[in-house]
Amino acid sequence: MSSVAFAQPKSVTSPLQIPKFARRSSLFSPPNFFLPPGSRWDRFPALSVASSTDNSTSDLPPLVVVGSANADIYVEIERLPGVGETISAKSGQSLAGGKGANQAACGGRLSYPTYFVGQIGDDANGRLIKDALEAVGGVRLDYVKSVGGSPTGHAVVMLQPGGENSIIIVGGANTFGWPSVLSDQEGLEIVKKAGVVLLQREIPDDINIQVAKAAMTAGVPVILDAGGMDTPVPSELLRYVDIFSPNESELARLSGMPTESFEDITVAARKFHSMGVKQVLVKLGAEGSALFVEGEEPIKQPAIMAPKVLDTTGAGDTFTAAFAVALVEGKSRKECLRFAAAAASLCVQVKGAIPSMPSRESVTSLLQSPV
Repeated sequence: MSSVAFAQPKSVTSPLQIPKFARRSSLFSPPNFFLPPGSRWDRFPALSVASSTDNSTSDLPPLVVVGSANADIYVEIERLPGVGETISAKSGQSLAGGKGANQAACGGRLSYPTYFVGQIGDDANGRLIKDALEAVGGVRLDYVKSVGGSPTGHAVVMLQPGGENSIIIVGGANTFGWPSVLSDQEGLEIVKKAGVVLLQREIPDDINIQVAKAAMTAGVPVILDAGGMDTPVPSELLRYVDIFSPNESELARLSGMPTESFEDITVAARKFHSMGVKQVLVKLGAEGSALFVEGEEPIKQPAIMAPKVLDTTGAGDTFTAAFAVALVEGKSRKECLRFAAAAASLCVQVKGAIPSMPSRESVTSLLQSPV
């Protein structure tokens, strides 16, 4: 791995001013990312943000994550059981997780102002999640709602040797108890003030649609992580999404196309261009990642290999959230991909989802390290 160092963002002495204007013809865009080919940036002010150690971080437009929170019940097994078979686990424990909570925790650990909007049950697992996010630091929980009558969502994570996992999710409060129409007090207010909004598919599609539409109206870019429900993504939701981010298996399932080769992956990703999504960010596991921008050549990012893989749970969430943080900080496309790859590499070296989220300092150190 070659040595790469990202310049620290410049600090600002006054609140960050981000132009918000109607999309799609004139979408808010950090430098070199959303700007259409041939367009000019000189009609808008340069985007600059404070470094992670600067006292002015409260002036930055936050990362807003709207999504799920789960209690992850980990069981370490040698292999998956067959039909009708009972096997013994080597160990088991409960840790906070869920794609939304994971991504919010990652934003906090990367020292970027982050809000989490989600629902938990009024139970021990709900307290587990709140305690874990509060311990991370940097994650605001103003819009986390405790829902009576629904348990906190939970997942059974079957962890096999080598760090690979299989997961079964019970939605609980992630899927029940949401208001039919979201109000500003229930999260839309902070969505409209965000620098970028992160969504996943472990909460109802109609909630994601309301959030994405509110973000679009305010000129805030939306990243949709494809993880969660295995049903087709509603076309209405895709209409409001700027970056769609599946992993390889999700891309194959949702596109209905093979992903055996990079050429196959390219064709499958471009299918979503035809559905109105201008950018498709594909997570390819050990093969790295690739960004497909409509009308441009794909940008590949090799994986930054970890010396030892203990647990891949949360690696995709870490990648997506780190990419979002780099994006709102104004990094280039390639820098966003590399920053996210470094964060994911650090994540898989620690067991658990939220406990494995890397710090800003550790990501920067990895990127600056020699081969």
